[in-house]
Amino acid sequence: MSTKPEPNDLPHAMPTGSAHAIEQTRAWLQHAVIGLNLCPFAKAVVVKEQVRVVVSEAAEWEGLRADLCSELELLAHASEDEIDTTLVVCTAALADFDDFNDFLEVADDAVHVLDLEGTVQIASFHPHYRFEGTDADDITNATNRAPWPVLQLLREASIERVLAKVDDPDAIYRANMQAMEALGESGWAALSARWGAAPAA
Repeated sequence: MSTKPEPNDLPHAMPTGSAHAIEQTRAWLQHAVIGLNLCPFAKAVVVKEQVRVVVSEAAEWEGLRADLCSELELLAHASEDEIDTTLVVCTAALADFDDFNDFLEVADDAVHVLDLEGTVQIASFHPHYRFEGTDADDITNATNRAPWPVLQLLREASIERVLAKVDDPDAIYRANMQAMEALGESGWAALSARWGAAPAA
């Protein structure tokens, strides 16, 4: 008989040396995602301590996929009151943004294999995130720039509840772009100093 996995039972859930990466990620979440209101439901789940932040130190895709699958299963079995969303912080893999983009196909396949399509979806953040069709130095890319490569596991039910309260969901995206343009490069650099330098590309 299978049992529900517990957070501390997972491989790479809190490896030695991961504390600083988690601290950086939580600072980014507080000062950028919430501080700039980039996500309409982030503050509520942070206040309720329903955000799980874990580190994978896997250097190879196979190990990273295994860690991701463990976290997907944990989220699927956990109550929403316990974990609403999970941030998987990758500290030893995917520093290159092109590699990161390629791995997203692996991540989506993991959701499919675990039969979680329609239940969980994955959002992506990266220190060198770049939207298609933008220049690398376009400040609007910063809406998806985090201290480390991050795979966010989102409950689709939570997203639907939030979006049901929003008349124009596309307005969130437009507001985020405007917020970054108003902040500018110097403002983003000052804000980023709160969580430290990003890993090299």
